[in-house]
Amino acid sequence: MGTDGARALLERAATLTLQTGNLLNWGCPRKKCPPTPGEEVRDCIQKTLTEWSSKIGQDLNQEVLEVLECTVAQAIEKINPEERDELKVSAKLFIVGSNSSSIRDAVDLACSALGVAQLDSVIIAPPPVEDGISLSLEYLQPYWQELENLVQNKKIVAIGTSDLDKTLLEQLYLWAQVKPSSNQVNLASCCVMPPDLTAFAKEFDIQLLTHNDPKELLCEASFQEVLQESIQNMKAHEWIPLWLLRYSVIVKSRGIIKSKGYIMQAKRNAS
Repeated sequence: MGTDGARALLERAATLTLQTGNLLNWGCPRKKCPPTPGEEVRDCIQKTLTEWSSKIGQDLNQEVLEVLECTVAQAIEKINPEERDELKVSAKLFIVGSNSSSIRDAVDLACSALGVAQLDSVIIAPPPVEDGISLSLEYLQPYWQELENLVQNKKIVAIGTSDLDKTLLEQLYLWAQVKPSSNQVNLASCCVMPPDLTAFAKEFDIQLLTHNDPKELLCEASFQEVLQESIQNMKAHEWIPLWLLRYSVIVKSRGIIKSKGYIMQAKRNAS
């Protein structure tokens, strides 16, 4: 009956917020070890949806919520305030089908989920551009300004970028009020760091990091497919993912991951 109840709630909601909680608490199905980032996201969203829907009661007259929170209570793990100084809380934010205004929502939800006042660092993945259009400073500016506001409001300590070449990183650095502290480089696209990027980053104290995330970590079609598989016969095609945030909590002195998880938000586009 859980799936029926979940379907009824989703058909009446306008927004879905999903939190996986700490993946180390329950683990996610692993088709192979280690899974690719895309497989991990898909598996974790599916497991969270399935577990959540199984716990929905039979009372379909329960309160109708505009914003539906899909979480699994036993996986949620807030940070002990006494341990906060010993931990580094980092996040990478993927904008899927939304605009710069959703950055604040994502950061607020991450802080709330982890029980912290601020995140130590947030890296933003460049939002997808239309085919035939190159990523430009003008396109990035509203997203970066939103991050800068969050730094000024002490919600984030440091902000960084992902997949910017030397030219675009330099343009952003010269324009920005809050300078990028890091830039992630995808090693699938280059086995060796580009020398011009390395030289620029060294001169302006920008940390170069590596990652293996695909260009689209969670596309619209993939999310709808997971939704359909988890909660059958649902109008999955009406749901559009807005953003996906991946966080990690690292013990500074030992460099080990204490917590890792995903938070995402989707909206229902019922026509």
